[in-house]
Amino acid sequence: MLYAVICTDKPGHLETRKANRDAHLAYLDQTKAQLAGPFLGEDGDMIGSLVVIEAEDRTAALAWAENDPYAKAGLFEKTRIEAWKKVIG
Repeated sequence: MLYAVICTDKPGHLETRKANRDAHLAYLDQTKAQLAGPFLGEDGDMIGSLVVIEAEDRTAALAWAENDPYAKAGLFEKTRIEAWKKVIG
């Protein structure tokens, strides 16, 4: 099943994001990420993430999210996980 992992960065943590970006991108490559990209603020800076992953269930999706290097670095203010159905694309 597909899950959308929707994350909002803590305010003022752009440097945390930048410092952990390479590890985050490597994690996406090594795991079941199907689609990924940052949310952007009005100024164009990254302020959050959307990642669509394939996981057996919500528990596995949560474990995936918790092991993301961004999450381990304390970047996110909140994380939401929703079952997702691909319709177009």
